[in-house]
Amino acid sequence: MLTIHAAPLVLPVGAAPVADGAVVVDGDRITAVGPYEEAVAAAPGARVRRWPGVLTPGLRQWHPLWLLRRCYHPDPREAGELGELPLWGERLAALGDLTENRWSGSVRRGVQRMLRYGTTAVASPGARFADPLVATAVARSGLTVVGVQGAPGMLLGECPDLDPFAEGYDLAGTVHGPLAVGGRADLAVFDVPDEPALSERGAVTCVATVLGGRLVYRGR
Repeated sequence: MLTIHAAPLVLPVGAAPVADGAVVVDGDRITAVGPYEEAVAAAPGARVRRWPGVLTPGLRQWHPLWLLRRCYHPDPREAGELGELPLWGERLAALGDLTENRWSGSVRRGVQRMLRYGTTAVASPGARFADPLVATAVARSGLTVVGVQGAPGMLLGECPDLDPFAEGYDLAGTVHGPLAVGGRADLAVFDVPDEPALSERGAVTCVATVLGGRLVYRGR
């Protein structure tokens, strides 16, 4: 089924921004990027999803293994005791030896949290994960695994951040690739007015993530 994702501003990356723009998706592929009115005319009867803010390509997370295996992502049932934020360092050590089942749940929740930040691609040496818990969770999620060529030489702050913009790159340096006809339909939507605001406020403003044409996160 054809779906039109429309937003006040589409930022394809590598092409000019499109005010009142849209991305047409057929299955897991992009079939058009352009003005909303043209998209509707070219795809009559398509389902339309209207989003606030800016629509961009999906983002790339450089440090998934660290975030998934050196952080513990609490179960919502543990929020009263552990809070909702990832635990690492001394707070992780204080949990003691975690069972494989508990780690497995943490990894799955970590992947879901990445999706909430507009992440559609994760980097790993050789574009694969040797850790079976991570490999399984990432494969089931549909996230694209890419190599680490071009990865930052150092981390910003004390540990990696779920927000890919924390690395300090602009949008072009943070996305996995541009929105292009024939490309995989990996999209992210942020409730900000323009690209400078997105770079300033970061991926915490994400309101939707589309992975291979599937809406995998919707914040509003």
